[in-house]
Amino acid sequence: MKSNWTVKEKSTGTLSVVVADEAWASAQEKAFNKLAKNVEVKGFRKGSAPKDLVRKQISDASIFNEAIDSVANEAYIYGLTEHNLNVVGRPQLDVKDISRVSVELLFEVTITPEVTLGDYKSVKVAQESVVVSDADIEAVINKTLEDYAELVIKEGEAVMGDTVVIDFEGFKEGVAFDGGKGENYPLELGSQSFIPGFEEALVGTTVGQSLDVDVTFPDNYGVAELAGQPVVFKCTVHEIKAKQLPELSDEFVVSLKKEGITTVDAYKEDVIHTLKHEKEHEAEHAFEDAVLSQVVEGSSVDIPQIMIDEETNVLFEDFKRRLESQNYNMELYSALTGQDEAFLREQMAKDAERKVRLRLVLDAIAKAENFEITPEALEEEYAGIAQMYNMEVDQVKQVLAPSVVMQEWRLKTAFDFIKTNAKA
Repeated sequence: MKSNWTVKEKSTGTLSVVVADEAWASAQEKAFNKLAKNVEVKGFRKGSAPKDLVRKQISDASIFNEAIDSVANEAYIYGLTEHNLNVVGRPQLDVKDISRVSVELLFEVTITPEVTLGDYKSVKVAQESVVVSDADIEAVINKTLEDYAELVIKEGEAVMGDTVVIDFEGFKEGVAFDGGKGENYPLELGSQSFIPGFEEALVGTTVGQSLDVDVTFPDNYGVAELAGQPVVFKCTVHEIKAKQLPELSDEFVVSLKKEGITTVDAYKEDVIHTLKHEKEHEAEHAFEDAVLSQVVEGSSVDIPQIMIDEETNVLFEDFKRRLESQNYNMELYSALTGQDEAFLREQMAKDAERKVRLRLVLDAIAKAENFEITPEALEEEYAGIAQMYNMEVDQVKQVLAPSVVMQEWRLKTAFDFIKTNAKA
């Protein structure tokens, strides 16, 4: 075999492989023998007729097509190996020249693009200092008290934060529409659970009051006939309830059932500890994002569209699985949000491109730094994965090939390397 690689744009190119002489003759012979089994010649049992009689009933084109099927994969691998090509996606096969002597196969392929790295070792990012303020502590405590608040009936006007119990019915151009009616519905004002403007219109209402609420459905509302349309909700207020917060006391702290925490002082210390941990986590993420942004922005790579499309498919399938885990499907999701598959894929493509670009840059850094996993480290990676998913190591090895684990280790090692360098 002989091969030639011609690169085009965006890491696409043509891999030409010529199969000739004994290799092509052998492929044709195998193709003929396979086709001959199904040829019937009058006066002979199927498959037992003389070869020259059978050959007359099989065209060169049939033999060539069958022979190409048998030799294409071997030719493809030969070309990839000879030119050391790392291919992305599936190739497109075409035939340039074919005869009984030889065939030239053309594989249109996309390869992993080259990355031009910037000065990634000089990137420096200052980490934010973590401070837990009195306001932070107060906000957490108030949120906890609100979570345990009781709703008590109040007199006077409704304000934001109150819960109003209402009857409502929606009308479009004077006609009631499906799904727009409710009775004795408890609505927390400010919860933003109704369309914009609805809850605000109920601020200042009193028990027994009836009113018309004029609102407009959002343009992206899931029900097409209502999207962007003005409607009127006829409402009646039956009750107004206000939140009554519990007192912050040792007794209340005990009711939270936090292990070892029975006093207000101990509870506040726990809040401070939790807030500090969360802020440290947020600061670390902010530091990592800043480092990655600078390293990626300082690098250059022309990403083939197929890589973005494949990553978008991964993100979309993961999104569908998460919907199904919540007893939703795409049809229901689209009806509720007005966002169809095409819209979601368009949005996900942006995130997909960022993910692909990041992987390519980290992989290029791993190559530049000659990061190679040792057999011992590979076993440690398998053990860590097994522990994470509560599986046996041998089970993990059946699911994940060493090349997959090695590549993830390379990316992680490159990431740790630039983070260590970036600490100012």
